[in-house]
Amino acid sequence: DPLEPFRTAKAVRKMNLKHVVITSVDRDDLKGDYGASIWAKTINEIHKTVPDCTVEVLTPDFRGDYAALEKVFIVKPEIFSHNLECVERISKEVRSQSNWQRSLDVLKASANYGLRTKTGLMVGLGETFEEVVDTMKQAFFAGVSIFTIGQYLQPTSSHLKVQRYVSSGEFKKYKKFGLDIGFDVVESGVLV
Repeated sequence: DPLEPFRTAKAVRKMNLKHVVITSVDRDDLKGDYGASIWAKTINEIHKTVPDCTVEVLTPDFRGDYAALEKVFIVKPEIFSHNLECVERISKEVRSQSNWQRSLDVLKASANYGLRTKTGLMVGLGETFEEVVDTMKQAFFAGVSIFTIGQYLQPTSSHLKVQRYVSSGEFKKYKKFGLDIGFDVVESGVLV
């Protein structure tokens, strides 16, 4: 919908928001830029309509198309986010249509562009503590400054089953590790 950026900015203004997170489903069906243009227009319209509101975007990977990504980067959202979702070993099972390395490359591209970059991870899908720590290191060295970790919860019986419920103590260890290696922000907990 070409009017979506204007309607979104109007809603942000009406709700008097100071920070907004914009996300969407993948639009791989939109040939050309996979929807990156509407992302850019939405960010621009919010910045224009509500200049005091910061914009965080949680985007798809745009199939790794740098020209599409740059359309979003160039309008400078205050936070660019793209989730790794899980550790690499189980990525194909958890995210069958995604590519883990491509997601890491998207995060690198954002950080290299100079954007404050964020990613998130779900745990409880069969990963090990060491795999989570390794994923955190890879994200940090890719330039990510904000890292989130939360418990995977099975949304329906047709989705992957929860392999384990992570203890609050383990979430605290992840947070400490992340801050110790240098992330600016680490949010780690059951409902993150």
